[in-house]
This record gives sequence, C-alpha cells and structure tokens, in this order.
Amino acid sequence: MPVLKNLTELKELREKARAQKADRENNKLTIILGMGTCGIAAGANEVAAAVREELDKRNIEAEIVNVGCIGMCHNEPLLDIQEPGGPRVTYTKVKPAMVGKIIEKHLVKGELSKRWIFGQLPGENGQTIEGLKTYDELPFYSKQIRIALRNCGIIDPESIEEYLASGGYGGLEKALFQMSPDEVIEEIKDSGLRGRGGAGFLTGLKWEFCRKAKDYPKYVICNADEGDPGAFMDRSVLEGDPHALLEGMIIAGYAIGAPEGYIYCRAEYPLAIVRLKKAIQQAYDLGFLGENILGSGYSFDLKIKEGAGAFVCGEETALIASIEGKRGEPRPRPPYPAASGLWGKPTNVNNVKSYAIASQIMVRGADWFSKIGTKKSPGTAVFALTGKIKNTGLVEVPMGISLREIIYDLGGGIINNKRFKAVQTGGPLGGCLPEDALDTAVDFDSLTAAGATMGSGGMIVVDQDTCMVEFARYFLTFASAESCGKCVPCRIGGQRLLEVLTRITRGEGSLEDLDEIERISKYMREGSLCALGQLTPGPVMASLRFFREEYEAHVTEKFCPAGVCAGMYAYEIDADPCTGCGLCAKACPTNAITGEKKEPHAIDQLQCIQCGACYEVCNFGAVLVKRKHELPVAEVNK
Repeated sequence: MPVLKNLTELKELREKARAQKADRENNKLTIILGMGTCGIAAGANEVAAAVREELDKRNIEAEIVNVGCIGMCHNEPLLDIQEPGGPRVTYTKVKPAMVGKIIEKHLVKGELSKRWIFGQLPGENGQTIEGLKTYDELPFYSKQIRIALRNCGIIDPESIEEYLASGGYGGLEKALFQMSPDEVIEEIKDSGLRGRGGAGFLTGLKWEFCRKAKDYPKYVICNADEGDPGAFMDRSVLEGDPHALLEGMIIAGYAIGAPEGYIYCRAEYPLAIVRLKKAIQQAYDLGFLGENILGSGYSFDLKIKEGAGAFVCGEETALIASIEGKRGEPRPRPPYPAASGLWGKPTNVNNVKSYAIASQIMVRGADWFSKIGTKKSPGTAVFALTGKIKNTGLVEVPMGISLREIIYDLGGGIINNKRFKAVQTGGPLGGCLPEDALDTAVDFDSLTAAGATMGSGGMIVVDQDTCMVEFARYFLTFASAESCGKCVPCRIGGQRLLEVLTRITRGEGSLEDLDEIERISKYMREGSLCALGQLTPGPVMASLRFFREEYEAHVTEKFCPAGVCAGMYAYEIDADPCTGCGLCAKACPTNAITGEKKEPHAIDQLQCIQCGACYEVCNFGAVLVKRKHELPVAEVNK
C-alpha cells in the first residue's frame, strides 16, 4: 500500500476501509476470537484450532478475525459469530469440545445455544436478535463509557485498515490540518484531562510546559511500564488497539514540537510488543510516521524501548535513565522532564491511557470530554478488577462512580457470596478501603481523601477470609524488593517495615511494633527520593488505620482472625452443624480429619498444618477458626 501523501488520499483510504468492513459484515460469515493475553491464557489458541478444524470439516466458508480483550476476562475464551447482515453473538467460556456443538447449532440448525451466550453486539446497521440482550443491557457493561478501550475487543489490532474504518487517525487529521500546536494544547487543557498514570497531573499543562521549554530537540515518551500486581489496563490497550496509542503520541509530538518519541514497554508483555511493532511498521508504511506526515510538513519518528521489568522504572526519571542506557534510578526533581528529560532535553511523559484518550478529545472536542465524570476529574477511569470478585476483568467507567457500583453492579459482588472486607486501589503503592467506604466516589481527589489512591487503575477486592496484616505484608514484600536502593529511606525503611510485619504475622510482634510502623512510614514518606519510597508505606498505613483490631489481635492475642497466618490459630469442627458428609476429610492433605460417615468429624491438631482446605469446602459452617489457647493444651502442644 503506497504512502499517503495528503489529506485527500487519507480520506479515500478511510472510505475504502469502511466499505470493506461493511461488505464483510453484510456479506460474509465472520468468526471473531478473543486473542488478548487473558484469552490465550484461558485456551483461546486451542479454541481457534478447533474452529478452523470444524469449519474445514463442514466446508463452511468464514473469515476469522482475532481481536484483543473486550474486558470480560472472567468469561474467556470468547467466540463471537456474526452472520451476514446480523449482530455479533458472543459465546463465553468456550472449550475446544464445545466448538462443534456451537457451530452445528448456530450455523447449521440456525439455533442459539443460549446457555453459553453472554449477549450480542448490534450489526453494521443496528441489527439485533429479538430476545437476546445487547452488551449495554447487561450489568457488566451497563455503566461503562469506553473511550480508552473503545476499540479493544472490537477491531483486529493488527489491521490499520480496521482502525481507519473505526475513525482512527481522525484526531491526528484534525490536529495537523485544522489546528496549530497551541490550539491542540488548549483543547487538551480545556478538556481537563488528568494523566492516567497515577499522579493525575493536568495533561494539557504538562504539554504546555514542554512546548514553552527553550531547548531542542524535544521528545515524547509513553510510560507503558505497567508493573503493579493485578494491573493489566495498559497491556490490554497495547494488545487490543495499538494505533490509538500511536495516534495520541503523534498528536502530542506535534503539539510540543517533538520530532521523536519512545514507547517504554516492559519485556514481560511479549504480545503487546509484537502488536506495537506491527502497528508502528504499518504507520510508517502509510505515512502516519516518518517524514512530512500526510504532506503536513510535520515529521515524527517512533521507537520501542523494552524494559527489563524493574518496577522503579515506572517512575518517569528512572524510565528516562533506562532509555539512555543507564541504571534505572530516579533523580531529584526539579528539574522536571518537561524542562530537562531525555538526554537533558524537554520531554513529555504520559501513560498509555492518557495518549489513547487524547486522540478522542481531538475528534470529539474538549466540551464532550469535560461533561463526563466530575468537575475536577473529568472523563473516565479504566480499572482492572481482580481478587475475590465474580467478574474479574477490565472496565472503563465515568469518574465519580462509587466503589460499590463497580464492585457489585459491574463486578457482580464477592465470590461465593462471602462478605466484602476491603478493596485495594492504586496497586502496591496505594491503599485499602473498608466496607463503610464503599460509597466513596472514584476520582483522584475523593479516593485520596478517603485514604487510598487512584493510581494507574488496579483494583483488588478481598473478602472475609483475607488477613489484612498479611495482605499489607504481601504488597510491602513486592515494593521493598523493587526498590532501586539509591536512597536510604526507601532501601532501609522498606526492609525494616517488612521485618516488623513479618514478625507480627508470626505471632512475635508487640504493641510497640505498631508505633514503629508509623515512625518508619513517616520517615519514608518525608525522605525518599521518588514515589516508590514515599508511597511504599501506603498499604500498611491504610490497613493499620482501618483494620487496627486485626493488628492488635496478632500482637496481643497471638491470633489471626482470618485464619491465614499459620501457627496463630487452629481449626476445629463444631459437632452440631457437622453432618458427617466427609468433604473436609477428603480435602485434608495430611489425613488429620477422622469420623464415621454421617457422624460428626474431628481434627487431630498434631496432624493439622492449618492449610484451610477443610474450611474452604465445608458447606455447613461446621469448621471454625479458633484461638489456640481456646483448645485443650494436649491438642495443640506440638
């Protein structure tokens, strides 16, 4: 395909791409497969092989399209069938053995296998199947507004034609041919877009600082170094809609006057990198990157820098050092990257979602975006829902929605209908909030005021069986291990905090340790060089603030109320509700449970390893978590 030399050729190609898309939807049978990392991990490759085999066996002609994650990770693998002129029907949790039955019933007999169907997406002209709910009518999507995720799971991420057909590069077209760089910046400023990387700084203001910087050349960097446990928002955009990122970065480059950009993506995202490289090559081939883009006179080059997985490189100055070939360590600020960044030159650093949203602001206008969400936090937030929640996956919701709506309306509530205990937002440097904070509005300022952070968008939900001391220790283990070691408060403080929490979870802590946690945390916040050290105490301090009674139980009663910290509790079977079903005995790995069928069972404390298997499988509430001192001494004297 030849390089596009002007705006007319771009418009002609876009119309051609739209016509091809409409022709496919109206005249061809299409099978769409979810091929994001989550789908592949759930078995999508095997499902794809089964689809091809079944189509060949039945001599059915169909076009197979691979797409990224549409957000329903809990329902992967996904298989969509779109018959000519019809809607796109989604089958969920598809196994290879199910493929033949689905194709026979749906395509041969013309019937729907409703027990496997999630819903439908309307066809090219709004066609739907009567009696089958559309995505918008289903709880998981009903409150979502997809901007950053607009194309994820919808288009083939490896096809620039599909991106163009969906309106792609329309924002760049408007910026280059209808607006000056200063007007682009004003549009982003007027929208109120705040950076989606965690800090929430005004994106337009950052672009303006960089444009006004006197030095040259200038650089644009995308921080795609997503390293938070339980976070996969950026990865899904990179895998499902890479051109959205490219378009946003080119617009930013034009606005600040930068001739070059870098995408810093961790090497642990191999699929994202493959699709990014393909998208960049396609953009060069068509003239969206390189010299004299679309005949506008503006030139921009883009490269990928693969990170080695250091969490600290998510901090912008450490990331810049890594691109320069140096050890990934933060440096003091100021000067900020907008004045002195990559190789000492003015540099704009934004997150994947920030760039993906920026391109849509250019297309639809600042006024459209600013009316979504709240006044101080306009637009949408993308969250990766994980933990003890029914509908794990990716959601994009308007700012201002409550935690309760996300967890219960979109997320479906807690697994096995257990009691909600806490939600961790902001990743390993964020904070947890208890049940009485569920009505907190989800925006930058409200979450901070409540004792948590927005962060880049991780949201981990935990239930009644989670020990908040161990939960905090888990995040602290991660954050302290990821310290670059450059500054003493982070390097030493993190280790000392981890030692204190480890001591408490072993039943060796004291009330003085709780004071020690607060003292170390204070010095880390005040003395650490970058956000990693400053925010490492966040999960610990939040859990201590909201769940202090659990800490006190660990240190004064030597008891873990959740039954997680081994050696601090014991399991006992209550004879009254026990029916003698035997499930607990079958689950026990050490044969510590004995009893006749239909008779109350008992646990041999000398054989019990506190694994909790009996507690998990009991359907009658007969297995109790007890303090060791409440049991006869002979039973617990190991």
